[in-house]
Amino acid sequence: MGASSILPDLGTEILIPVCAVIGIAFSLVQWILVSRVKLSPGRDSGAPGNNGAAGKNGYADYLIEEEEGLNDHNVVVKCAEIQNAISEGATSFLFTEYQYVGIFMVAFAILIFLFLGSIEGFSMKSQPCTYDLSRMCKPALATAAFSTLSFLLGAVTSVVSGFLGMKIATYANARTTLEARKGVGKAFITAFRSGAVMGFLLAANGLLVLYIAINVFKLYYGDDWGGLFEAITGYGLGGSSMALFGRVGGGIYTKAADVGADLVGKVERNIPEDDPRNPAVIADNVGDNVGDIAGMGSDLFGSYAESSCAALVVASISSFGMNHELTPMLYPLIISSVGIIVCLITTLFATDFFEIKAVDEIEPSLKRQLIISTVLMTIGIGVVSWIALPPSFTIFNFGDQKLVKNWQLFLCVAVGLWAGLIIGFVTEYYTSNAYSPVQDVADSCRTGAATNVIFGLALGYKSCIIPIFAIAISIFVSFSFAAMYGIAVAALGMLSTIATGLAIDAYGPISDNAGGIAEMAGMSHRIRERTDALDAAGNTTAAIGKGFAIGSAALVSLALFGAFVSRAAISTVDVLTPKVFIGLLVGAMLPYWFSAMTMKSVGSAALKMVEEVRRQFNTIPGLMEGTSKPDYATCVKISTDASIKEMIPPGALVMLTPLIVGIFFGVETLSGVLAGSLVSGVQVMLASLDIVYMRPFLQRVHFNVCF
Repeated sequence: MGASSILPDLGTEILIPVCAVIGIAFSLVQWILVSRVKLSPGRDSGAPGNNGAAGKNGYADYLIEEEEGLNDHNVVVKCAEIQNAISEGATSFLFTEYQYVGIFMVAFAILIFLFLGSIEGFSMKSQPCTYDLSRMCKPALATAAFSTLSFLLGAVTSVVSGFLGMKIATYANARTTLEARKGVGKAFITAFRSGAVMGFLLAANGLLVLYIAINVFKLYYGDDWGGLFEAITGYGLGGSSMALFGRVGGGIYTKAADVGADLVGKVERNIPEDDPRNPAVIADNVGDNVGDIAGMGSDLFGSYAESSCAALVVASISSFGMNHELTPMLYPLIISSVGIIVCLITTLFATDFFEIKAVDEIEPSLKRQLIISTVLMTIGIGVVSWIALPPSFTIFNFGDQKLVKNWQLFLCVAVGLWAGLIIGFVTEYYTSNAYSPVQDVADSCRTGAATNVIFGLALGYKSCIIPIFAIAISIFVSFSFAAMYGIAVAALGMLSTIATGLAIDAYGPISDNAGGIAEMAGMSHRIRERTDALDAAGNTTAAIGKGFAIGSAALVSLALFGAFVSRAAISTVDVLTPKVFIGLLVGAMLPYWFSAMTMKSVGSAALKMVEEVRRQFNTIPGLMEGTSKPDYATCVKISTDASIKEMIPPGALVMLTPLIVGIFFGVETLSGVLAGSLVSGVQVMLASLDIVYMRPFLQRVHFNVCF
């Protein structure tokens, strides 16, 4: 156990920031390539002399020269106008949301400081270390201050991640539409590269900010690594807190607009999806960006930050931290660093090594991204575990030190990585129209909406089975080998390819927006077919990405639960104890309470949206004939106001429940609440995910009754 790691500390200090910078640079290169598609019509750019520079992906081709000979500059101008409206709507919503979230962020930061600082009566005196009473550590007030700072840092990083993702998506949607005129392959590359910009920016920024924070905090904490990494946990809390509000607010916005646009436009008025005559069409496209892009970006950043912080905290009270071994200590960050390089190589397979030439090649290409990244990452994890870990070491295990080999930790990360892939493909099986589950639900529509709802719910519930077993096996293997640290790095393994996962996930809403812009700009049916093909693949792969997010959230939550019971000095959580059992019941109920609040919020907002859309169709002369324009701004305002107002109660439920239960009922009841909500929440998320993502395919087989 005396042997050290092969990789020296200096190598670690170079590797992590260099990989992060490479990720940021790669995202900027992808952005430059996307920006070559011009949204402003230019007459000189079509000169014959410029065409000779056309490369493999055709970026130097004159954009207006389309194979169908459609009119020139009008299409480009219309696309630019629509993109600008969507971008303005999304930006306005996020700025409004962040104003409210900013108030919460400051208030919660004050609470964190007061709660942590009051542990020792706001004393500035050194105190015995929590897990080693023979040593003196930094005062509780210092930990309170640095925890508050890291919370704010995580919150800001989460907000920036979501906002950048939204800006990139709204920048790329019209460009994807215009590239679809040259072929489905060019449009695919534009959409996927745009998604890669978001994926790599988020992964690299999250890693770099966390690494810088650790080094800055180390200037004060010195050898007190336990206190240092306990303070760093605020980074994960800040990220997940902002993700909660971003996900809830964005989700309410997008679903309210979606229901309003489809119910009145498609069902009542029998007009196509994204028809410019529909007053809610801009709000619907804005919702794709604020919900599925900004919300998902913040969400996955929160999971990534939490899993990294959970692993670092456990490592700091294991042999890595006690012996001040920097390279093994930063093993979680090294995994994320290698993940960026692996995802970079994987992205090139979609954008440069292989070219999409037909519609039926889109979905296989996206699924290959997941397989290639998982295989390459498995190799990367093996190499990292060999060079960054000593042959054997000890891991903290509820008061004891458990002897672990480096190959065992490799298996912990690898089992999480492959469990994520399994969850992703099972989700794809239950949401893709290529397989029997969705086809069976579509077939059930022949006898009416009742049988459709029954089939849909049944398959949604059934879809939980294999993912739950995958999560259970990964928990058993990782805990058996490396206790709670093993579970934390298993979650990190599932998120190690986050750049590729986010690129695939962001690709879907970008393609969806591209189809909407094509419809609103009056482009040909052939162009709309291409964008619909991109969107269809994007819906399935978005479900895959959300499956990854749910699986990683389950593992991260368990790792954080282990950290909580260790810190609270709870040796066992006995379900036969009345306090614990009551907590389990209440905790299992919380996901349903939360879901009820958000669903009611969506229903209320959708009701207002439907009434407004109906009002405009009934009162604006010439709207159905296309001779007058609808009032898009009013519908955008309805979704914005409703989502801002309605996101606060569900967010307060999640944030305040642990505080109230812990203060009034004690840590035993709180442990039951946390365990119950974890077990119940995973089932609810997996079932509802598959139900939601069946809907787009059912609409495409023209069963309106299914809606």
